[in-house]
Amino acid sequence: MSTTTQDAPVEDEAHHDEETNYLNHDTGIWSWLATKDHKRIGILYCISLAVVFLAAGILALFMRAELSAPGETIMGNETYNQVFTMHGILMVFLFLVPSIPAILGNFVLPMQIGAKDVAFPKLNLASWYVYMAGAILTIAALLTGGVDTGWTFYTPYSSTTGGGVLWMTAAIFVAGFASIFTGLNFIVTVHKMRAPGMTWNRLPLFIWGIYATSIVQVLATPVIGITMVLLILEQTMQIGIFDPALGGDPVLFQHFFWFYSHPAVYIMILPAFGILSELIATFSRSRIFGYRAIALSSVAIAMLGFLVWGHHMFVSGQSAISSIVFSLITYLIGIPSGIKVFNWVATLYKGSIWLQTPMLYALSFLFLFTIGGFTGIMVGVLAVDVQLHDTYYVVSHFHYVMMGGSVVALLGGMHYWWPKITGRMYNETLGKIAAGLVFVGFNLTFFPQLVLGSRGMPRRYANYAERFAGLHELSTYGSWVLGAGLFLILGYALWSLAYGEEAPANPWGATTLEWTNVAAIPDHHNFKRTPLVTRGPYDFHLADEVFGGGDGEALGDDVPRIPEPAPSAPTEDDTAASASA
Repeated sequence: MSTTTQDAPVEDEAHHDEETNYLNHDTGIWSWLATKDHKRIGILYCISLAVVFLAAGILALFMRAELSAPGETIMGNETYNQVFTMHGILMVFLFLVPSIPAILGNFVLPMQIGAKDVAFPKLNLASWYVYMAGAILTIAALLTGGVDTGWTFYTPYSSTTGGGVLWMTAAIFVAGFASIFTGLNFIVTVHKMRAPGMTWNRLPLFIWGIYATSIVQVLATPVIGITMVLLILEQTMQIGIFDPALGGDPVLFQHFFWFYSHPAVYIMILPAFGILSELIATFSRSRIFGYRAIALSSVAIAMLGFLVWGHHMFVSGQSAISSIVFSLITYLIGIPSGIKVFNWVATLYKGSIWLQTPMLYALSFLFLFTIGGFTGIMVGVLAVDVQLHDTYYVVSHFHYVMMGGSVVALLGGMHYWWPKITGRMYNETLGKIAAGLVFVGFNLTFFPQLVLGSRGMPRRYANYAERFAGLHELSTYGSWVLGAGLFLILGYALWSLAYGEEAPANPWGATTLEWTNVAAIPDHHNFKRTPLVTRGPYDFHLADEVFGGGDGEALGDDVPRIPEPAPSAPTEDDTAASASA
């Protein structure tokens, strides 16, 4: 995107630490806890979510250790039920749903549209405090007996069981407000705070992904909040809503829950689609193929996502006509997803592909998400879903979409924007090794589960028949490889903070505003002067204009061409001066 302010340096800076930036413009713990800077709030979310992801990942390793052999290995049935419940709740509600919007959306979105902050900075900070309140309530649920209902809280069991269900439902209710605040903030920011010249057709595709996600957050999240309140009221006041013993309808809970939770899948995956577009365009040095189709397909997915909740309920006793309609809409929603995949592949075609670590995650995403998509179509087929429902096939499909899609894209995005976030480069060799471990470990973990499910292995069981032992053992070994890759990422990320090489302002030769208009470590207000946008976000094909001559390709493995700055938008003082002249 053509833009760089005249005053904002885009060349390599030899002395980051001597200049004022968002990290050092104000010091002290209170300066972070009371900050209204969107970048610092993104860092607060990053630290919080990393702790949640670590806890959920350790629980997953415990689950796989228990399932490494038939019979009891390291925990009993009741403990296993609580472990897989907590793993699911932490991963879905406290990590996957907020992850990309809260971390990268907060940090990158204002800079990509040429804004100095989000529309409501105080509301942005409030969203983090609300999220932390939800996390504290989650800890309270653990201390009051834990939860063993599964992450879906299906009634009537969840409305009659004791333990920490009340605390956990309250945690999800509270944490939901963080999503609503974030979504509302981003919608207003995109509508009202774009830089001059930043038209809708010049928005980076990451912004389109976050924008579509925000719509879903605002419209869908209140439904899960109300559902949790009804569950609390039923358990505390004995009001018959979901419990048939009190005159309630347990299937009604499933309708409410999935009316939110299937759109929530797109809260998790739509921002990942945006990251993929950024990575593929930048590291193939190619203009994105089918920009408008990719952008509008994000909005289409967001809208269609509200119409397919019933495909989770094919065996719940709903009418045959309803099941047929939900099945057809499930096929339909595969079309905009397919549009994205084909356009990404077309962008790669004849591109000058640069296989840096972020690009490895992008290519991994294409492979893993495609498997997740195809297996999703399979469980959207009525006759097939009846056989595969509640088996490990569904577990594997869900993880191929959520872990292979959202988490892998988040890892790619974190590596891509890490130099801008920290001002430091990570070790590229270790990054590539970790990307390989994550890819291999993930497939070793979850591909055997597709076979297990097709052979009839039910999910949520701590024990299983002897004939499933070999595949479970392979899946457990895969989890160790995956865990090693993730811990390696944590290790070299922390190392880079202290010892990493200082990053240049634009190490990837990217063309969006946060790279061309912002210093190596962003200023407190992002831009010295508001940039003027005069072209699209991925115009690598305009070699002479974007790169100041040349073919627009990387000069070598380590030397990408750096886009030239674009003019700043005129200020009122500039206008007055030119008028007087």
